[in-house]
Amino acid sequence: MSPDVVVWAIFKAILVLGFALWTFVAALNNVTGFRGAAAAINGTMGMALLNDPPAIATPLARRAINSPRLAAASIVLILLLQIAAALLLGAGGALLFATGLGAAVPEWGVAAALAGFALLASLWFLMMIGGLWFGYWIRQEGLQLTHIGLLAVTIMAAAVTYS
Repeated sequence: MSPDVVVWAIFKAILVLGFALWTFVAALNNVTGFRGAAAAINGTMGMALLNDPPAIATPLARRAINSPRLAAASIVLILLLQIAAALLLGAGGALLFATGLGAAVPEWGVAAALAGFALLASLWFLMMIGGLWFGYWIRQEGLQLTHIGLLAVTIMAAAVTYS
């Protein structure tokens, strides 16, 4: 195997393992701060920030849902996606690293990593769609931009991993 192929495989491994670790820490944070995360989601679903001064009257406010149980269920879904993505990304990164050492077939690592990135992309889309439904762009534009940025970075990482 040529040196550039080895370095490229190791670079991909580092990229994928970095996402795996980041996703694991995000899941760990959601476990550790479960109640706070659920409260934040409940606040978004309840559209509470629209009532902060100056209050914003919008017909979208009819969609508000104040349900701590639904918010907790949302965090559980997020955790399941994060854990599955972290495991797939970890496996994919390890296999890509092994590929760089000549001990694995590149397609295995790429496939696992792409599955992990697909789960992350689905998570960002769920957050963006849910946020859009509850009008989060009105008072939580930073959160919306964060989700858009995370989706863009996930797509770029998947493209690099696939190349």
